[in-house]
Amino acid sequence: MNRITLLEQLKEDTDKAVKNLIMPVRVQSAIEEQQYRAADVYLMRLSDSSAAKKKAPYIIHQVITGKDSQQRGSRADSTVTVRSIFCVYNDDEQEGGLMLLNLMERLRIYLLQRVVIGGKYQLNLEAGLETLIYPNESAPYYVGEMVSTWDMPSVEREVMKCL
Repeated sequence: MNRITLLEQLKEDTDKAVKNLIMPVRVQSAIEEQQYRAADVYLMRLSDSSAAKKKAPYIIHQVITGKDSQQRGSRADSTVTVRSIFCVYNDDEQEGGLMLLNLMERLRIYLLQRVVIGGKYQLNLEAGLETLIYPNESAPYYVGEMVSTWDMPSVEREVMKCL
C-alpha cells in the first residue's frame, strides 16, 4: 500500500483502458513497414529517454508530490499527485491531435467511471482531474498530460507500549 503499488495498479488499469486503441508507430527505416499498436505504459520515466520519439505511442505515470497529514483527533490522511504524460505519433496533424485527445479521454473516462483502483486507491475528485494538451508545434508528435490526486491508505503508526 505504498506509492509504487499505486503506480503499478494505475499501469494495470491504464493498459485495460487503452488496449483497444491501436495507433501508428513511426517507421524507423525505409525498409520497415508501418506498424500499429496500443500505447505502452511506463512508470516514472521511459526506459530509454533518448529514444522518446521512437517509443510513441506511450503513457508515463509519475508521482510528483505526496502528502501525509493528520489533524488532531483524526485519522492520518495520505495523498499522492500523479502526472500522466501522453505521446502519440501521426503524420496527419488533425488526426494526430484527435488521436491524442482520444487516448487521454479513454483513460479519463475509465478513471472517472471507477474512482477506486486496486480496491485501495481513490481518485480525489475534490482535487479534480486536470488535463492539458500541449499547444506547441511538435508535429508529427502530439503530447498532453493529466494530473490526478489519489487518496491512499495511510501508514499505520507503531506505538511502543510503556511499562
